[in-house]
Amino acid sequence: MSGFRAWLGKQHYTPFQLLAHAGALFPLGWLIFDAVNQDLTANPIQDITLRTGKAALVLLVLSLAATPANTLLGFKPALKVRRALGLYAFLYISLHFLTFVGLDYVFDLSLIYEAVFEKRYALVGFTAGLLLLPLALTSTRASMKRLGKNWKRLHQLVYLAAPLAVIHYVWLVKSDIRQPLAFGAAVLLLLAARLPPVRRGVTLLRSRVQRRGLPDLRRAENS
Repeated sequence: MSGFRAWLGKQHYTPFQLLAHAGALFPLGWLIFDAVNQDLTANPIQDITLRTGKAALVLLVLSLAATPANTLLGFKPALKVRRALGLYAFLYISLHFLTFVGLDYVFDLSLIYEAVFEKRYALVGFTAGLLLLPLALTSTRASMKRLGKNWKRLHQLVYLAAPLAVIHYVWLVKSDIRQPLAFGAAVLLLLAARLPPVRRGVTLLRSRVQRRGLPDLRRAENS
């Protein structure tokens, strides 16, 4: 117990980090509140499935946005919440999966096997979840030290898992796919932002804008 208090005392969270944690937990709190108040629509299992899946995708996209926010925009606080956002995304993925196997198919392995391998959206979603599992399990600093350069290679699986998660959403929704496509566009932009030519171009443009802004700032201070 004293060890936990010592660890807790070493944790220093910025307001931005606290906001990120609160925002990530808000969908879960809202879901629990609606469940307690029996306000989960006429099909509660479908409601839980969609809400946990959407929360997972939002947080996955935000975790992907952390690095471009730093490299392209110079927003360093984003790096401090990148790992937490990824872990929260996996939390919602786990709840999404448990809803599927537990509430929807009551842990009937034969029905689950049939659903996963006969429904394309289930197969793609299951694959995305499997790709993210080793990332969640190796998210600690100890894993980073143990794996070395292989840690970064392993965590590049998110670049495959994120598009698969979008495809899962598109095939699940079936009719109105505008929102899934919006997520897809965001994922494509964030992946493109990691390409060296794009990163160099945006960084160069930002430095030019900053250099042009300095003389204007100095004139304003001297006036």
